[in-house]
Amino acid sequence: MNPTDVHALVGAYALDAVDDLERAAFERHIAECAACRTEVDELRETAARLADGTWSVPPPRLRGEVMAAIGRTRQLPPPDAVPGSGRSGRGRWRRYSVAAAAAVVLAAGTGATVYAIQDQRVRDQSAIASAAELRQQRTQAILSAADLVVRTEPMDGGGRVTVASSAAQGASVVSIRADRAPGAGRAFQMWTIRGTGNPVSPGVLDPGEQSAVRVVDGVPGNDVFAVSLEPAGGSAQPTTVVAEVPLT
Repeated sequence: MNPTDVHALVGAYALDAVDDLERAAFERHIAECAACRTEVDELRETAARLADGTWSVPPPRLRGEVMAAIGRTRQLPPPDAVPGSGRSGRGRWRRYSVAAAAAVVLAAGTGATVYAIQDQRVRDQSAIASAAELRQQRTQAILSAADLVVRTEPMDGGGRVTVASSAAQGASVVSIRADRAPGAGRAFQMWTIRGTGNPVSPGVLDPGEQSAVRVVDGVPGNDVFAVSLEPAGGSAQPTTVVAEVPLT
């Protein structure tokens, strides 16, 4: 990443609006750049002051007024809640009992179904969280590697591709940030190129996805990392290359 790009991250870093790759590169930079450290401190102080007026404490009397209003409000029973006298009253009471029993049975069945759905959702969310944690650990391992090398190149049409590679980890963290999203039915596709061999695709972004950060294994050792614009689902070979990042 060249010095101009690093300095441009001051505002985004102060507001925590950078991805892991950009954060690692910028923190390495400010360790040696006093001007950027000072600017970050000033921006954070300004943001904190601006946030001071965005909330207020409720007046102390509010709780008392609400509780008093509750105490003054009479709760009326529903119509026909009190069984009437005579045959019609007993029939109505019997209907209420049957309806109540049916409601209990229905509630029990519904409760079991809801529990099963919620239990499955909890398991799904747990699996998603575990996978995300593993990706985060892998990302941090690469970005904290002693041999990390960060390279960045612009994208045709605006944006940039940044590749942070670690030969020791055998992988790279790739950041793709386009100024404009691909058109309908189009997607960005990643490629690694070694010598005169055919490009190999390590993955395709979702259709219409404008920015993404991916951990890509096997990037170190290649000569070029490229991004192309392809039909949704990807192509066998790159057709419209929008960025090339030299790796050597």
